[in-house]
Amino acid sequence: MTETRIQCPRELNQETGRQLFDDVHAKKISGSLVLDLSGTESLDSLGAAWLVALADLARARNAGFECEGQQGQVADYIGLIGPGLNSEAEPPAESPGVLEQVGDTSLSIVGEVKEFYHFLVDAVYWTALAPLEGRGFRWNSFIDEINEMGARALRITFLMNFLLGLIIAMLSAVQLEQFGASIYVADLVMIAFARELAAIMTAVVVSARTGAAIAAELATMKVQEEIDALKGMGLNVSQFLVAPKVLALALVLPILTGLGMIAGVLGGSVWGLVVLGFQSDVWLNQTMMAADMGDIFQGLFKAVIFAIIIALVGCHNGLRVTGGARGVGLMTTRAVVMDIFFIVFVDMIFAAIFYYVL
Repeated sequence: MTETRIQCPRELNQETGRQLFDDVHAKKISGSLVLDLSGTESLDSLGAAWLVALADLARARNAGFECEGQQGQVADYIGLIGPGLNSEAEPPAESPGVLEQVGDTSLSIVGEVKEFYHFLVDAVYWTALAPLEGRGFRWNSFIDEINEMGARALRITFLMNFLLGLIIAMLSAVQLEQFGASIYVADLVMIAFARELAAIMTAVVVSARTGAAIAAELATMKVQEEIDALKGMGLNVSQFLVAPKVLALALVLPILTGLGMIAGVLGGSVWGLVVLGFQSDVWLNQTMMAADMGDIFQGLFKAVIFAIIIALVGCHNGLRVTGGARGVGLMTTRAVVMDIFFIVFVDMIFAAIFYYVL
C-alpha cells in the first residue's frame, strides 16, 4: 500500500498549519497520508484544528491517515484530539422513500389529532362545566378578553363588511340592470350577508386579528417557559388561559357578525341610493322584505361555531410551539391558515345541511 509522507514543521500553529494544509491539498494522495511529527516541538489548538482538517481531507479522498513520531507535549495533544483524527466519515443520509414520507406524515397527523382531542376535552370542561361545579373561572380575564377581542375589533369589522357590501351591490347591479331588476340588489345583499358573508368575513377578520394574537401570546409564553411555571404552581393551563378566551370569543363574534350584517346592508344601500338612484323608503322596504329571521339566526349560529374554532385552533397551535422566535412566527401563521381553512370547510358543511337536508 502506497503512502504519502509529510514532514511537519517545528512549530504547528495557525500559519504553519494553514501552509501544511495547502501543501497537502495540492498533492495527489494515494493509499494513506502519514504526518511525521518527530521534528514538531510545539502544537497549539489552532494547529490541532488543521490536523483534524487534514484527516478530513484524507478521508474525503478515500485515503488513510496516520500521525507518527510525536513526542512529549505534542504526543499528549495528539492523544486528546485522537477521536477527531480517527473518526470515520459519516455516510451520506439516505432520503426517505415515498412510503416512509407518507407514513411519517400519517403518524404526525394522528399524533396531533390525539393531542388536540385531549386538549379539546380539557378546554370544554374548564369552559362549560367547571364554572357550574364551582371550580372557579377567571372573570377579570374574561372581561379583558371581551374588550380586546370585541370592542377593539368593531371598527375593522364594520369597515370590511361595509366595503364588501358595497362591492357585492356594485357587481350584482351590473347584471340585474340588464333585466330591469336593479331593485333586487337590495334582496341579494340582505340575504347574502344574513346567511353567509357577514359570518365568513367577520370570522376571517377575527382569525387574522384575534386568532393570530392568541397563538402568538401562548407560543411566547411557552417559549419563555411561563407555561411550565404555571404548571409548576399547580395551575391548570386550560382553566387559566384557554377558558376565558374561548368563552369571550364565543360571546363577541356573534355580536360582531350582527354588526357585520348591518354594515354590509349599509354598504349595499349606499350603492343603491347614490348610484342606482332609488328612494330610501323603497330601498328600505325591499331590504326588510328580504330579511328573514331564519337567515339571520343561521348566520349568528355559524358565528358561534367559528368563534370556538378560532379560539381552540389558536390555543392549540400556541401550546405546541417549539424553538424560539421563529417557532412563534411559524405557529402564528399556521394558526391563521388553519382557522381560515376550517371556517370555510365548516361553512361548506352548514351549506349542505341548511340547503339540501333541512
